[in-house]
Order: sequence, then C-alpha cells, then structure tokens
Amino acid sequence: MGWRIIVISENAKLDYRLGCLIVRKKEVTKINLDEISILLIETTAVSLTSALLNELVKEKIKVIFCDEKRNPASELIPYYSSHDTSEKIRSQIKWSTKIKKIIWTKIVAEKILKQAQLLELLQKTESALLKKYIAELKFADKSNREGHAAKVYFNALFGKNFSRNSLNSINSSLNYGYSILLSAFNREVSANGYVTQLGLFHDNMFNPFNLSSDLMEPFRPLIDRRVYEMKPNKFEHEEKQKILNVLNETVFINNREEYINNAIKIYCKSVFNSLHNNSDFIDFYQYEF
Repeated sequence: MGWRIIVISENAKLDYRLGCLIVRKKEVTKINLDEISILLIETTAVSLTSALLNELVKEKIKVIFCDEKRNPASELIPYYSSHDTSEKIRSQIKWSTKIKKIIWTKIVAEKILKQAQLLELLQKTESALLKKYIAELKFADKSNREGHAAKVYFNALFGKNFSRNSLNSINSSLNYGYSILLSAFNREVSANGYVTQLGLFHDNMFNPFNLSSDLMEPFRPLIDRRVYEMKPNKFEHEEKQKILNVLNETVFINNREEYINNAIKIYCKSVFNSLHNNSDFIDFYQYEF
C-alpha cells in the first residue's frame, strides 16, 4: 500500500501511463501508483480518464471527489476488492448479534479512552469523568455512556456553548476530517471483501457506510486534536490541508510505529478476524499525545 496523499486542487487533466498517474497542468507530473494511498480531487475543474480510474481501483487507491465548495462529496469504491468477496459477505450476514455487541462495546470503550487521554494531555479535569464513564459502560452501551462522554468531551475542548449542530469553522473542520477518515475505512472494508452497509451498531437505512461508521470511532480523536490545535477562524484550503495531513502521522500498533493509514488496515483486519472467529481481540492503536 502506498503512503502518499495526492491532492489535486486546480485545473488539471489526469490520465494513466505505464504504472503512473499523469497530472497535466502547465507542467506534466508523473507519480507512481505504488506510492499513492489517497487521491483527493478537490476541485470540479479536473478531467480524468476511465483507464486511470480502472487502474486506481486495481491498486486499491482511495479516490475522493469534492463538490463545487471543495468539500468531500463522493468516492470511488470497487465492486470486487477481494477474491472471496461472496464468501465474506455471506459470513458478514451471519455475524451473530452477540459478537457484534461485544465488539461494539470494546470500540465504544476505546473511543472514550482516547477522548479521555486527549483531555488529560490538555490538562482538562473532565478526563476523570470520561474514565468514570468507561467504568460504568454496560454491554452494548445500553446506558449511552458514549453520548454522555461526547457532550462532556466536546464542551471541554471547545467551550460550554459549543454544539456539534452549529454552523461554524470548528464543526466544518471536524466534519471534513471525519469524512476523510470515513473514506479510509470504506477502503479497508471493501478491500477485505465486506460491504459497508451492514454495521455492528449503526443501522440507518439511509447510511451506505454503517460498518465504516462503527469502525472509525476510536480514530476520531486524531481529528479532534488537530482541530483543537488549529482553532480555525475560517475553513479554507489551508485548513483542509492541515486536517488531511493527519493521515501522514504515525501511531503505535502491534508494538510498531505505523502510518495512520496502515494502522487503520491492521485494526480493521483484527476486527474482521474477531467477528469471524467469535473472539474479542482487537488491535487498537496507541497514540503518543
């Protein structure tokens, strides 16, 4: 898997030649597909060939298309990313309710833990309350500790008057970062032969990415920290670049330092193995805040 995030932010023509992405602007740039993990088309003033799209799918490169406001609007997802996709989907349909709830409980606990660790780093006293919520967490989070933790957490980060429903630069930045994360998880779900629609906890008939929405939860604090550090008064190209670069950071997983993109791959694989084997073992990342 590649490690580079390529952003096309101005008028260009993209095509494929001899294993390379060809970017034609005033000058021509060649980028080996083996180096690319994500291709972000940030402007609608870009044309590209079907031959390129076909090769990007083969290489399992995540392609994200933005709308006229330069916000992520869609992505390229292959139909067949694994040789045993049919078997994987049959297995996914048969995942028991019990094992899905076990895995979801662990994911929620890890998400709240990562939130508490970030607040602790920032010397916010609310971190103690979040750790208390972890201790109170019930099977499948029946008491909604995740929701209570989220309210305390975001108010501690961005102020008592902050609401996730407000229209402001902070929420725009958070939403942008979460959408990039979601795309990364969609790639891994698809690459492993599963479908994104069938989730563990999320079960919205209008959400085509229920499973990815479940899996990404412990990774959200990575975006939250970046937005907190930025304290954005506006949300434009510069802010988007800073958020996008989160995926170029490293974390520790399996006692190794890995780029976050690769950590997502390792983590997802461990979740799928646990669901298949009725196990509760998950490889969670350790982030040195």
